[in-house]
Amino acid sequence: MKMSNIERRDRELVYISDDEVFEEQKITRRLTQELNTVDRSDFESIKRIVKELLGKSDGEAFINPPFYCDYGTHIEVGKNFFANYNCTMLDVGKIRIGDNVQIAPNVAIYTAGHPVHPATRNTQYEYGIDVTIGNNVWIGGNVVICPGVSIGDNSVIGAGSVVTKDIPAWTVAAGNPCRVIRKITEADRNKFFAGREIDEEARQDILRIEKEENDSRKYPVAKE
Repeated sequence: MKMSNIERRDRELVYISDDEVFEEQKITRRLTQELNTVDRSDFESIKRIVKELLGKSDGEAFINPPFYCDYGTHIEVGKNFFANYNCTMLDVGKIRIGDNVQIAPNVAIYTAGHPVHPATRNTQYEYGIDVTIGNNVWIGGNVVICPGVSIGDNSVIGAGSVVTKDIPAWTVAAGNPCRVIRKITEADRNKFFAGREIDEEARQDILRIEKEENDSRKYPVAKE
């Protein structure tokens, strides 16, 4: 029996966006329209719409509008998810995001793509390949993440990067194409910007917060 284009899409095969595919997208477009026109100070409404829009979240996920996606149901986020203004997720394939992930403004995550050869591309066949982002990841502003990429736990992607290949855990990576710059170590725990030391008052507060949260989760130790 011939597969539908939705089945082909969901199996990471080439497919065509036919009427059945567009019917799914209509639901999402209504929700993103609601999200992008809601009172920006109505935080509870934003959380409610985001929960309805995404395929999986803990209900506390927060996205600063405007936000754009194709399906929403193909996006799964963990605890304490935050995406800043003007985030785009082309979620033809699945986008799986772990706990404590922060996304800066103007980030684009693309699972969607088209064949390279123009004759094939002009037939309207396209594809979607899953993207995975681990726990405790920070994505800098204006980053582009391409189809099929996996970003490891506890990593940082520098602003303006174009991520075309997998990034390992516990690394700072940046550039176009994005490459590992260095490992994240315990020496980074007491620093914030360009090697500046966290002041003692803030440090004591950080230790207090870490202690309070250790009952529910324990922050890992950076690899030396």
